[in-house]
Amino acid sequence: MGIVDAKAVVVTGSGRGIGRGHCLGLAAEGAAVIVNDVDAEEAESVVKEIAAAGGVASASAHDVGSREGCEALIEQCISEFGKIDAVVNNAGIVRDKTFLKMSDEDFDDVYRIHVKGTFWCAQAGARKMVEQGTGGSIINTTSGAHMGNFGQTNYAGAKGAIASMTYTWAVELARYGIRVNAIAPQASTRMTGQLKDRDGNVIEVPFIDPNLNAPAVVYLVSDEGNWVTGQVIGTGPDRLVVMNQPSYGPTVLREDGWTVDAVRRYFKTSLGGQLQPFGLRKVPYAHLSGVLPPEKK
Repeated sequence: MGIVDAKAVVVTGSGRGIGRGHCLGLAAEGAAVIVNDVDAEEAESVVKEIAAAGGVASASAHDVGSREGCEALIEQCISEFGKIDAVVNNAGIVRDKTFLKMSDEDFDDVYRIHVKGTFWCAQAGARKMVEQGTGGSIINTTSGAHMGNFGQTNYAGAKGAIASMTYTWAVELARYGIRVNAIAPQASTRMTGQLKDRDGNVIEVPFIDPNLNAPAVVYLVSDEGNWVTGQVIGTGPDRLVVMNQPSYGPTVLREDGWTVDAVRRYFKTSLGGQLQPFGLRKVPYAHLSGVLPPEKK
């Protein structure tokens, strides 16, 4: 017996890496899992691995880059397991380029898989959960990159959107007994193998076991975790972090409202010391003297 015994769960993008780890962890704790990946062979491989360990799983090659694919994926779970209890939105791609060089295709491909795929799968799953009347869990995947990361306008923007959707869905779906959370995982995957620094060099990072993100997902799917919603949790390898919610920070009030002259007079003196470091690799705010173009030769 496991803590998600008899739960029926869909995990997108789970033929490899973090998603595969989620599937193995969920199955080991008793869940029946739909292993979804556009690479059918990889999905089947994970299913065989789960079956060999005594678990229950079925493969899906539905494309979460379309509404039709997402809805068919949810229907497969209900057809094979009789219900759906959780959707784990893990599928994703990267198309890294600097902002000035990024094409519409680079942007749209990432946005479609991450943002729309998450929206379509979550909506289809939530609608079925509401029909069932049994509640459930949606777990999205965001990233620390949404704080801002060099060369990842599309990916960072998508992950920020997913975090914001998570907060909104948690507000809307609580009355149906559906909780919505997100994880920001750490792991070594094919995607992290493509990370580059500002000079275009591949960043060498130590190996981080993708499977170490699964325990938190298993808990959030379980009934024991039914008190957690609207949260972004940093997971893997040795951490469990509740990410700070977006909020307004230092504030200056002026009784008669603000004029341009007043902003010019008080902004730097009152708020200059409060400007926040930005980007994933935060450093102290470095632009109080101005953000200036390079000197012309």
